[in-house]
Amino acid sequence: MALSVLVDGLAFAEGLRWRDGQLWFSDMHDDSVWRVSEDGTRHRVCDVTGRPSGLGWLPGGELLIVSMLDRKLLKLGADGKLTDYADLSGVAPRRTNDMIVDEKGRAYVGNFGFDFDEDEPQATTSLALVTQGGQVSAAGKDLLFPNGMVITADGSTLIVAETFAACLTAFDIDDAGNLSNKRSWASLKDGAIPDGICIDAEDAVWVASPATGDCLRIREGGEIADRVVTGRQAIACALGGSKGDTLYIATAESVVREECRKARSGRIEMQGVAVPAGK
Repeated sequence: MALSVLVDGLAFAEGLRWRDGQLWFSDMHDDSVWRVSEDGTRHRVCDVTGRPSGLGWLPGGELLIVSMLDRKLLKLGADGKLTDYADLSGVAPRRTNDMIVDEKGRAYVGNFGFDFDEDEPQATTSLALVTQGGQVSAAGKDLLFPNGMVITADGSTLIVAETFAACLTAFDIDDAGNLSNKRSWASLKDGAIPDGICIDAEDAVWVASPATGDCLRIREGGEIADRVVTGRQAIACALGGSKGDTLYIATAESVVREECRKARSGRIEMQGVAVPAGK
């Protein structure tokens, strides 16, 4: 089945999230956050000069945005103004990236750990755990480029994509939001690497793999249950739509900022799938 294009002309879409009947995303190399309806009508939500990535919402509905370059978490107020919510620099030694926010308003934020653009040696890092009110601590240690994250429907398990380790890693979540019992959830094979991820009603994880140009539906243990071929770098994914059974995939031809800003060839593509998002 061929993919349909929801939005094109983007620089580089990241951080796809479905909320309130619309798809929200960061255009990372355009320094902006957007929302788009199912018919493709889009609205520019705000500009983020520090380069936006992961998105999430507090229980009161306020939008949190990861600002990559200054390693901060920003909050968008009802007046449309951004304010600093948390400083992540004490946990994140390099640029921050994706994020998941749970139902209690706790944010888990990934970071690069090393600067691969400058050929720094690979180094592991920790997630930043941000509780409501902006208190920051380290959680989920010894991760190699932690990126996309999901939480299972029962709220007990966090799954994180370790991009440069080509695997999905799981942790138990305790009542305070702390992570423990680190374990392998799935290893990726045949050159696939995980970037953004999302989870469905059966707790299977869709994995956007830029290196192989596809999106993989993976069960715990590594079984590939489904595959959507993009033919372009698959950067991030989200389940949404009116029935929750549309897989949205951010695709790109390049990850280089200058090339992306010039070409404007970034897209969000979509395809129906058999298992919808969880409730």
